[in-house]
Amino acid sequence: MRTYRFLPAVLMAFMSLSTTAQSESGLWMELGAEKKLSNQFSLGIEGDLRTRNNLKTLDRWSLGLAAEYKPVKYLKFSAGYTLLNNNFREDISYNTSGSYNNWRPSYWGIRHRVNASVTGTYKFSNNLRISLRERWQWTYRPEKTVERWDFDNSQWEDKVRNGMGKNQLRSRLQIEYDKKRALFTPYANIELYNAWAIEKIRYTVGTDINLSKQHTFSVFYRFQDMKNVDPEEYDPNMHYIGLGYKLKF
Repeated sequence: MRTYRFLPAVLMAFMSLSTTAQSESGLWMELGAEKKLSNQFSLGIEGDLRTRNNLKTLDRWSLGLAAEYKPVKYLKFSAGYTLLNNNFREDISYNTSGSYNNWRPSYWGIRHRVNASVTGTYKFSNNLRISLRERWQWTYRPEKTVERWDFDNSQWEDKVRNGMGKNQLRSRLQIEYDKKRALFTPYANIELYNAWAIEKIRYTVGTDINLSKQHTFSVFYRFQDMKNVDPEEYDPNMHYIGLGYKLKF
């Protein structure tokens, strides 16, 4: 199965979609390591780096720790913590007349996230594997004082962004072609973010490149479709090209 043939088409689609109105493109890079403690338990560490604004602006970086427990081959439980440093977008507010009111430049801010997941997997005889992952996550943004420009008084002023916690349920359905000792493991998935309403949907297609049992590279395309999002958490639709590497030992 010559999986690499679809990669040029994915790259061409990425370049054309990045020009779509009200959307941006970015790069998504992942780096991880996993230590297997036994047949059931493993520990992992993972970091990621993302860009936005058609690859011109650094969007965020994160570092996370996770533990996994797999009592049987078709069921897995996991829990983890992630430290996120986000480049929050600028915000402009307007008066009722339509003139500018305040402008808050973009700024960097820390968030904390904890999560717990359960994943069920079934592998068919033709090497197709299907999995469903349900993940609960809670993200906390601490209080932070930032500067904003007051157009009415022509001066800078301090603006306090209050601390805020948020619960979300993430549901991901994935299918992959997982042939033993194959160089490529292609996959596709869809993931829904739900907080009393669907807030965003992620569509991903890609492949793992299995150089050995210890070293795995990955390449993927991901489209992030924004739905019902609080204005303070605004993001446009995003087109990502992703690159990753994972070490298992």
